[in-house]
Amino acid sequence: MVAPSSSRNRADAVPDTAGPAPSGRAATTLIAVLGALTAVAPLATDMYVPGFPALGEALGASSSAVQLTMTAFLAGLVVGQLVIGPLSDGLGRRRLLTAGSAGFVLFSVACAAAPGIAALTGARFLQGVAGAAGMVLARAVLTDRFHGPELPRFFAVLSQVIGVAPVTAPVLGGAVLSLSTWRTVFAVLAVLGVLLLLAVVRAVPESLPPERRHGGGLGSSFRAMGTLLADRIFMGYVLVVALVSAALFSYISGSSFVFENLHGVSSTTYSLIFATNAVAMLAGGAAFARLAGRGVRLNTLLSAGVGTALLGALAQVLLVTTAGETLAGTWATLFVTAVGIGLVFPSAMSIGQAVGRTAPGAASALLGGFQFLFGALAAPLVGVFGEDSSLPMAAVMLIALVGAGLALVGLARPWKGHGEPLAAVPAPREVRG
Repeated sequence: MVAPSSSRNRADAVPDTAGPAPSGRAATTLIAVLGALTAVAPLATDMYVPGFPALGEALGASSSAVQLTMTAFLAGLVVGQLVIGPLSDGLGRRRLLTAGSAGFVLFSVACAAAPGIAALTGARFLQGVAGAAGMVLARAVLTDRFHGPELPRFFAVLSQVIGVAPVTAPVLGGAVLSLSTWRTVFAVLAVLGVLLLLAVVRAVPESLPPERRHGGGLGSSFRAMGTLLADRIFMGYVLVVALVSAALFSYISGSSFVFENLHGVSSTTYSLIFATNAVAMLAGGAAFARLAGRGVRLNTLLSAGVGTALLGALAQVLLVTTAGETLAGTWATLFVTAVGIGLVFPSAMSIGQAVGRTAPGAASALLGGFQFLFGALAAPLVGVFGEDSSLPMAAVMLIALVGAGLALVGLARPWKGHGEPLAAVPAPREVRG
């Protein structure tokens, strides 16, 4: 591995100074709980989607009003991450993680019992805010507790969860709905929340001791976020994550129409296609973990991931505009794109958290908040541009991935080696409020 030469790069890659990282069974348990915390919000996003028609009929709501409940949840995820992340840099992780897990249970029950669409929409927003705690603080805890080459490997686990959970959620939701109603989906989420709350209490100790927290109160924590927002290099990696997420959400929102309506496959076949592409993302994440563990630079893997995803999206647009609509061509190009996305998320998250390591909660908030904000904005665009071709989905994905490539080259500048893990480096610069 080529070590970056500038002092800024070395500060980006500082190891944890809070003491020895957990190992063995303790580390495995911690990673498992953090992975589950990361999964619960994506599951809550999409599990009830198959029940949209029945939900609208039961509450007397239009389809647009039903879809607004998902928008409200995504807005809650964005707001929750942007607030909870920097707060945790001053208050610590555990109390906010516990409160967020408890709140997720409470608001899941509120969703299940909602008497009308307005109440459900409000409860979904609050459920998103609470669920954001697990996502944003899981990354912050990892950054607190681990360092060096092992950190990217653990980020690969969380990134695979984020990539696969939205894909599998509708399948799980459909299984629940085959046995009961849409309200049961939220009851299941409440039960999952209870289990996660118990797991947090038992297996996730405080990872940010008082002496390492930002002084100066809450204002100092949010000023640290402002410092990161003004950091060109850090925001370059944030935008890479956000724009690749926009491509992923475009695929999730448009692929059922493309495969079932345009190509005439059954819902069962579509589920197989969806699962195959989920495996492609897992393969990309597994390749990242293996190659990073062998010393391949994270920025090299990130560049390869963006390039692979961009190549797949470009091939999809070219096939549609030249050869026309083909099932095999669409499936194959999306598979390639999914492999690239599987490489991007763990590498960009690992580097982003390293670059913003002096304020891990704020860094995690910006990485996750922008990820879901861009995803939520991109998903409806597929339908806006028409439903008589797969070109709108392919074009939105291509535009988002071109943007990711520009952010990578123009802002992050991966050849400078920011955020690469080093064995021994000086203490980090302090973020002051």
